[in-house]
Amino acid sequence: MNDGLIPNRYAKALFKLSQERDDTAVVYQEMKQLDVAYAAEAGLKKAVNNPFLPIADKLKLLCAASGAKDDSTSSRFMELVIKNNRIDFLRPIALAFMKQYRELNGIAKVEVVTATNLGDDEIQNIVDVVKEQLGGKTIELTKSVNPDLIGGFTVSVDSRVLDASVRSQLEKLRLKLLS
Repeated sequence: MNDGLIPNRYAKALFKLSQERDDTAVVYQEMKQLDVAYAAEAGLKKAVNNPFLPIADKLKLLCAASGAKDDSTSSRFMELVIKNNRIDFLRPIALAFMKQYRELNGIAKVEVVTATNLGDDEIQNIVDVVKEQLGGKTIELTKSVNPDLIGGFTVSVDSRVLDASVRSQLEKLRLKLLS
């Protein structure tokens, strides 16, 4: 079965449920935190996929990772996912939910990667240019440093990438010289 089909269906159901309960923003924050926890701790996936770990313990672990409270929309949803043996899809479900939330609320996910730490003024200049190009969308910014860029920066907006790094310019020059 298509990996995208199951997460998208569950994410759509979670989105509708959270809208009915009027806590979509809370669920969004919890799904973001769950995604961060999955990314930061590889053992989380192993633990929740362990067939010998009781459902209640899996749920406690996931609630702690996401910051969800007992009997919250997220908690009840994660319990449903566990009982339906779809725990493998929980992170993709969270990602699909976040994508739906951003689309509905006009939020663009922007990632700025620089070769060195930039000051707040320089980052704000980049963000201002991106905001101007996006026409007033709200920006959800993440910053990181990658010394492999040598110099410059890359900006990712949703699925589009602007690469203004020295590394990419050197690669383009190398390819031009080889042809």
